[in-house]
Amino acid sequence: MHLVTTLRGLAGGFKIGNRLFTSEGPALVRRIVDAGSRVFLDLKYHDIPNTVEQAVEAAVGTGAWMINVHASGGTAMMEAAARAARETSTRLGRPAPVMIGVTVLTSMDQQALRAIGVERPVVDQVIALARLTQQAGLQGVVASAQETSAIREACGPRFQIVTPGIRGASAGPERNDQSRTMGPAEAIRAGASYIVVGRPIIAAPDPRAAAAAIGEELAHA
Repeated sequence: MHLVTTLRGLAGGFKIGNRLFTSEGPALVRRIVDAGSRVFLDLKYHDIPNTVEQAVEAAVGTGAWMINVHASGGTAMMEAAARAARETSTRLGRPAPVMIGVTVLTSMDQQALRAIGVERPVVDQVIALARLTQQAGLQGVVASAQETSAIREACGPRFQIVTPGIRGASAGPERNDQSRTMGPAEAIRAGASYIVVGRPIIAAPDPRAAAAAIGEELAHA
């Protein structure tokens, strides 16, 4: 919660991933939501449709603003996720979360894809999964900024694109385990709807100053 307080007014929301959720659970999501901030619940659900449907139902109950699933789970799974989000939010009387599908992780490159049996180019795989996500009724995808313009062309201007792996410029040059990266302003100019910045802010000596610098860069994008 210290980081939430530190970045209040600068961050558009806070991403909770597998490590933090496993450690702190749904209660932390509810605490952040109750404090007036949005939560992107980044758990990347990928299972049989019924299991994912139940997981999304539980996630909506936490008040999460954005929830993701792996697009590679297929149409039936994503349709179940979209249905759970829609029906649960209606039952609870709250706005439906933004549901997005993860395309190809930004840590993966062509060699990594080939190792799991995907021979087509990364961008072609991303576009195929983005189209599948849209057809299944989700509102957008998670994808590298390097594929954003191609997604825009394939899925239109209203499709949401969440871009992780932000590095360079005000976000710092370290790539860590990311393979397909881009700077904050570049990502927005490329068509990203939202950018996700983690380590460049969290690991900074002054996280608020780091976030402010990124915000300033985005204001001029």
